[in-house]
Amino acid sequence: MTSTAFPPRSLAPARITAVRVAPLLGDSPQGGWSHEIKADDSVHALIALHTDAGISGYGSVFTNGALVQAAADVLTPLLLGENALEPDRIAEKLHQNTFWMGRGGSITHTISGIDIAMWDILGQATGLSVGRLLGGRHRDRVQPYCSLLMDMPERMEAVIAPHRAAGFRAFKIGWGPFGRRGDAGLDRAIIDAARTAVGADAQLLVDAGASDAYWPNGLKWAMNTAVMLADYDVGWFEEALPPDAIEDFIALRRASPVPIAGGEVLTRRQSFAPWLVRGAFDIVQPDVTKVGGISEQRRIAWMARDFGIRYVGHGWNTAFGLAADLQLAAAMPDCTLVEYIGGSAYVDRLTTRPFALDAEGMLAIPDLPGLGVSPDPALLARYTPDPDAFFSA
Repeated sequence: MTSTAFPPRSLAPARITAVRVAPLLGDSPQGGWSHEIKADDSVHALIALHTDAGISGYGSVFTNGALVQAAADVLTPLLLGENALEPDRIAEKLHQNTFWMGRGGSITHTISGIDIAMWDILGQATGLSVGRLLGGRHRDRVQPYCSLLMDMPERMEAVIAPHRAAGFRAFKIGWGPFGRRGDAGLDRAIIDAARTAVGADAQLLVDAGASDAYWPNGLKWAMNTAVMLADYDVGWFEEALPPDAIEDFIALRRASPVPIAGGEVLTRRQSFAPWLVRGAFDIVQPDVTKVGGISEQRRIAWMARDFGIRYVGHGWNTAFGLAADLQLAAAMPDCTLVEYIGGSAYVDRLTTRPFALDAEGMLAIPDLPGLGVSPDPALLARYTPDPDAFFSA
C-alpha cells in the first residue's frame, strides 16, 4: 500500500498595515426608537483592514461612526504589524489590553468589526469560506426573516406587502406603537393585522423592543402578551422585558407559551453565561457586530447549544454583518434563520453582488473565500464622507 506525501506548506503572514473606518450615514433606517434615527445619523460603520500581503478584509460595527473611529485610534497601535491570519488570538489581545478603555461598549463593538475583517482576510488567504474555517458547512442556504417596524393595524398590510411580494416567507415585526400605548386591544390588533398580511404559511416573529428608553411595561404585561401571541402562532417573543431584568426573563420563559428570545445588547461571552446557565432564553441573539465579532459569536452559539438554547444571531446592521451571520449559520448545526432588515440601503446597496432570495425565499450562503462579499466603492461613496481613505492601504 502506498501513500502520497504532500510537501509541508506554510502560509506567509499577512501583516496589518492600516485600519480604516467608514461611518455610514445618509440613508440610515429608522429603528423605532423613542429618540428616532434620522437618515443622516450614523449608527453603523464599516471597518477595513489592509495588509502587506495585498489582502484587505471588511467588517461591520453597530456603533456611531465617530465612536468607532475613536476606538480604532486606541486599538490601531495593538494591531499594526500583527498577522491578520490569527483572528482569535488578536481579538483576545485587543480585549485583554482594553479592560479599562470601555470594555463592553464602543471598544468591544469596534473589536467586533476588526475580528470580522480578520476572518475575511484568513478566508481569502486560504481560499476557504469563513463557514468552512469555522469547522464546516451544515447548510448551503438559510431562511432570512424580513425585519420590519410595527405600525398601526390599518398600516400593517402596507408595511408587509412589498416584502412578501419580494419573496420573503418569514417576518419579524417590532417596536412602533406595540406595548407603548397601554392598550392591550391595540397590541392584539397589530398582531392580528400582521398575521393576515404575512399569511398563514409564513413565520411571524415579534420584537417588543424593551431595550427602548424608559420601557413602560413589566413582567405581567410580558406574560399576558405572550399568551396573546400564542393565538397567532408567533415563533418567538423578543426583548419582552428590559435587557437587565434577568430574574423576570427566567420567570417569563418558564410561563410563556411562546419561545422567549433576547440578548442583543449583551457583549462578550462572559456576559451571556449567567443568562444561559440560568435558562433565561429559549433563543439567544448575540449581535456579531457588537459582541466581539465572529470569534466571540461562535463561542456563545456553542455554549448556548450545550444548554439546549437555540442560537439565531441578531442582525440589524449591514451587508457585512449579514455576510458574517450567513457564515455562522453555515457553521452552526441548528441555526435556521438570519435577520434581514427590510429595505435598508446598507444591506441592499453596498456590495458588488447584492443578496438575492431564491424561489423558496431562501438566501444562498456564499462558499467563496472569506465572507464571500466585497464592497462596491461607487455605492459606498453615497454613504460615507471619505471613501477613498477607507480603501487606501
